[in-house]
Amino acid sequence: MKKTVLFLAVSLMLIGCKSVQNQSKNSKELQELVTVMQGHYSSEKQSIADKDYYNISLRMTPIWKAKGNYLFVEQAIFDKQDKPYRVRIYKVSQRGDEFISEIYTLKDEKAWIGKWATPEAYDQLTEADIELKQGCEVKLKRIGKNKFEGATGDKTCPSELRGASWANSKVTVTETQILSWDQGFDKDGKQVWGATKGGYEFIKIQ
Repeated sequence: MKKTVLFLAVSLMLIGCKSVQNQSKNSKELQELVTVMQGHYSSEKQSIADKDYYNISLRMTPIWKAKGNYLFVEQAIFDKQDKPYRVRIYKVSQRGDEFISEIYTLKDEKAWIGKWATPEAYDQLTEADIELKQGCEVKLKRIGKNKFEGATGDKTCPSELRGASWANSKVTVTETQILSWDQGFDKDGKQVWGATKGGYEFIKIQ
C-alpha cells in the first residue's frame, strides 16, 4: 500500500513538473510572437517596385499588459496616418502548439486613433468598448525562431465590403517583416477586393 501511494505521489510530481515545463515553453514562444509582431511597418519598398501596391503604414502597439497579450493596430496610407482605414485590437493567445490572434473592432474607433504615442491612454479603453469579429481569428504555427505562419479558417470570416460574402487572410510574421494577404470573395468565390498578385510586404521600420 505504501509503495502504491509513493508511486502515485512520484507520478503526480513528474506530471506537475512536465506541465510547468510546457507552460514555460508556451509562455516563451507566445512572448516571442507578440514581441516580433509589435512595431511600425511600411510597404514602401514593395510600392516602389510594383505600382499595384500602395505604401501602407501598419502600427502594432502593445496595450493592456496586465490583462494579457493585446495589440492596438492601425493601418493607413502612409501619407495619411491620421486617417487610418483599419483600426483593430488583436488578442494573441496560445492553444497547444497553435497561436491564435483574435480580432476585435472598436465601437468608437475615432476616439482612439493616434493614441499609440502614449499607450497608457488605452488603459481607459474597456472590453465593453470592443467587439469580437467571430470567425476572423488567425491561427498561426511557429515554423522557426522568430517566424510564424498562419491564416483564417476556410470561409469562416464574414465580410460585406464591396459585395463580399467572406474574407480570407494569410499571414507570415518574422523579426523584420510581416507578409499579409487579405482578400474578399463574393458568394460565388469571385475575388472582389484585396491584392491579387500576393500579399503586402510590411518591413519593420521602428
